Amino acid sequence: MNPGKRTVQGTLEDALARLGDGVVRRVDGAGRTDAGVHALGQVIGFSYAGRLDATELGAALAAILPRDVTIRDIRPAPERFNPRYAARYREYRYTIWNGPRSPLRERTANGVREPLDTGAMAKAASAFIGRHDYTAFGTGDRDPVRTVTAVRVGRSGRYVTVDVRAESFLRGQVRRMVGLLVEVGLGKRDTDAVRAALADPGSTMKPPAAPAKGLCLRHVALKQGSRTGERTNGEREQR
Repeated sequence: MNPGKRTVQGTLEDALARLGDGVVRRVDGAGRTDAGVHALGQVIGFSYAGRLDATELGAALAAILPRDVTIRDIRPAPERFNPRYAARYREYRYTIWNGPRSPLRERTANGVREPLDTGAMAKAASAFIGRHDYTAFGTGDRDPVRTVTAVRVGRSGRYVTVDVRAESFLRGQVRRMVGLLVEVGLGKRDTDAVRAALADPGSTMKPPAAPAKGLCLRHVALKQGSRTGERTNGEREQR
């Protein structure tokens, strides 16, 4: 949490305290997000000591949560359930509005005015797939090695999307991956720039971070029968 600042975690904890015994109980998420980053598929875990069952609790939360926060489904979980450890992989989507200035579209997308070569971006994106040292792309962990299993670049009209799937991410990793791919799409870089950044983690070259507003945590896949006491790569998730 960020002391003194409004967060989704804090909003949920306050709501649960109102519906329970008045004690603020910690909410744990499967993935952490920077200010300005969105989440459609976040998975959270929390304890609840009130009298409502899962269905009733979901309805009560829907009634008191602010309009910009919602919970889609509530299910009972093992006592020690922690979504960070139970996650098998996370998938983020970065959205770009590749067209003229559009304040409404650019509330949740990064506006890029110049045409993007999505074919060149897709070719460069393939270099990310595999196990690499992502020191040049992120921070927040003593072990910067991550395994990226898929990177997909797509276009629908003026919208360009970059989907990234991995077991876990460093802080800022996806936004810097996208920032470098945008430079490729603009013709400023090529696939070799991606390979060079991954091959030389000690390089001072830091790819530019794409703005937070275009990033969204879309999906968290949980392990079958996972238990929270198990520590896996998921515990290192940053974004």
